[in-house]
Amino acid sequence: MEKLPIHIAIIPDGNRRWAKEKGLDPWVGHEEGAKNIEALVRKGFELGIRNMSFWGSSRENLAKRPLAEKKELLRVYEEYFKRLIVNEDVFKHQAKINIIGRWKEQLPSSLVDILEDGMEKTKEHSKYTLNFFLAYSGDDEMIETVKEIVHSGIPYEEITGSTIKAHLMTKDLPAVDYLIRTGGEPHLSVGFMMWDIANAELYFADEYFPDFGPEQLEEAIEEYEERGRRKGA
Repeated sequence: MEKLPIHIAIIPDGNRRWAKEKGLDPWVGHEEGAKNIEALVRKGFELGIRNMSFWGSSRENLAKRPLAEKKELLRVYEEYFKRLIVNEDVFKHQAKINIIGRWKEQLPSSLVDILEDGMEKTKEHSKYTLNFFLAYSGDDEMIETVKEIVHSGIPYEEITGSTIKAHLMTKDLPAVDYLIRTGGEPHLSVGFMMWDIANAELYFADEYFPDFGPEQLEEAIEEYEERGRRKGA
């Protein structure tokens, strides 16, 4: 591919609707979504996408979903991340795992331990990054960023875009080049990565996330390349 995006962010929408249309429990959709992330990550390595970000859950998701579904969702997280932190592709491609959001506050300690283990084991990796947003909301991130800047005492006339970036949860990540949302609903949600997607190309896929596989990802990236070659013409 001629012009790869450096950073792709994916909003994996449609797991629950996928399950409902098949007469299955909602968490079955989450399980299939987790399996699909593994396939998309492998494709990302194959294509040379250096940074891939996945939004797992917002703060509101974890607070508002029915207890049974929430328990199953957390189980899916535990099973997925246990596999991820020993995945041979992660080590072969030297991919660093980042977890972003208020996950330490909202997730059970057993899951927090797994996530911390994954970050510790891959902290020296530098070729790829895999970023997972858990208990994350962009609105919350920006509010906390403003508070931190105010608390730091930086004079207002010295505040720049670089100042804001340096105080974000995503301060170590490059800006997003390509934002993909699955599920057939072309909109954004609770300010997801609002600072980092300011200049991103947007792609809205009709497929529910479990059906947005490696082939669909490659097609989306090919469209990104086509947009880049037009250069506004």
